[in-house]
Amino acid sequence: MATKKAVVKSAGKTASTAASKKTSARKATAKKVVKKEDGGLPLSVVIRRRIEAQKARFHANDNISAFIKPGELEGLVDEVAEKMQAVLESLVIDTESDHNTLNTSKRVAKMYVQEVFNGRYVVQPTLTKFPNVSRLNELMIIGPITVRSACSHHLCPIMGRIWIGVLPSKDSALIGLSKYSRLTEWVMCRPQIQEEAVVELADMLEKKIKPIGVAIVMDADHFCMQWRGVKDRDSKMVNSVMRGAFLKDANLRREFLSLLERR
Repeated sequence: MATKKAVVKSAGKTASTAASKKTSARKATAKKVVKKEDGGLPLSVVIRRRIEAQKARFHANDNISAFIKPGELEGLVDEVAEKMQAVLESLVIDTESDHNTLNTSKRVAKMYVQEVFNGRYVVQPTLTKFPNVSRLNELMIIGPITVRSACSHHLCPIMGRIWIGVLPSKDSALIGLSKYSRLTEWVMCRPQIQEEAVVELADMLEKKIKPIGVAIVMDADHFCMQWRGVKDRDSKMVNSVMRGAFLKDANLRREFLSLLERR
């Protein structure tokens, strides 16, 4: 009987030791996850110093791809995962025995860097331009383009639609329809506020295609109002930017807005 108890006790001790070693191994691995260079500095610090050395801005809605070297995004994901793990622990969430949160820190890190905020870290999509051979000068409307973004105040989703109006001139460049969607996604995949995002998009379109006029209307749900705070699920935000002919010509502006109402 004593031998059986000793065996049970030994087995329990062995299992406990194994679990302890497994936990220690995971913690040791987590410490090695962050890619460090330049004397052991975290990669995020290295990138930040590059930006500061050029006296450049790195606000939430800025693109910083010029300061990121090939292969570094993977290292950034690892660093964010380690810090997200610390956030989960501070929220008193068990990520060891809860199978649902076992790899949540890595999943969240990949989501932010590779998807939700990807517009911060990758270069602007290539916009193939074509000459306006037919000298088109009639109103074009592209949309609705689906918008997926996040507010820079609470990192809550912004989900909505954008319509783009373009009035080209004979000297304007023309771009493929899909390029409007790609450029919109690139601008919106960053922590944003809606008012600034549509202005940035209008600036880029003016610069790229040099039209007589550009108009943008954005209609979006903000989860920082629906999910938290006042929790008003019916609130939306609609705003517009009018440039060039759309700003000066009331009839053109009226035509653009009236066509949107039929969508």
